[in-house]
Amino acid sequence: MRVVPYPDRAAEMAGLAETVARELAAALEDKGRASLAVPGGTTPGPFLTALSGVDLDWARIDVMLTDERFVPPTSERSNTRLLKETLFRDRAACAALVPLFADVETPEAAVAELSSDVSAALPLDVCVLGMGADMHTASLFPGADRLKEALDPETDAILMSMRADGAGEPRITLTVRVLRAAANLHVLIAGEEKKHALERAMAGTDWSEAPVRAVLSAPTSVTVHYAD
Repeated sequence: MRVVPYPDRAAEMAGLAETVARELAAALEDKGRASLAVPGGTTPGPFLTALSGVDLDWARIDVMLTDERFVPPTSERSNTRLLKETLFRDRAACAALVPLFADVETPEAAVAELSSDVSAALPLDVCVLGMGADMHTASLFPGADRLKEALDPETDAILMSMRADGAGEPRITLTVRVLRAAANLHVLIAGEEKKHALERAMAGTDWSEAPVRAVLSAPTSVTVHYAD
């Protein structure tokens, strides 16, 4: 794992977009198709917007979220909505969206159907994750109802429903096995609070206490991008 510092958040978002674009281009050249997973929330918005204008063969790139709140895509809380407003425009408008939401009553009822489409895009060529001050990543929250299953590196599950006090809505998340298998892993954080959370995560080994540790210890290239 390495930490890349930036002078400010604008430089961080632009730098990450440049790195991800380079890795996607390499995957396209090597395999003819590429897959990308990105986080939701407000922090990655400028990164996704910057990436949307990059000159890539986006029609051959599958894009998915690392996790999704189980709300309709029209909701202001929807990560899918954020993705469509930031990444799926400009040159990236023709990328293929792999959904993490289905119009059913519960996330548990959607997992099997959604997993089939996600599976077709695996393993991930590039995965970008965020991290909360509680050291969660994707929707892998400390204390979540199915955290132990989702953190099992030997699980057959690709997606898992997740409910946690700090999550708000029920969620659907990629499992740790899928995240750790990405060819290129990035963690995007900003601000002193997240910096201190990263330091706490790096100081321990218990994945359930700090799920982001499962990503930071992945047997692949892991880069943390940070700006105050």
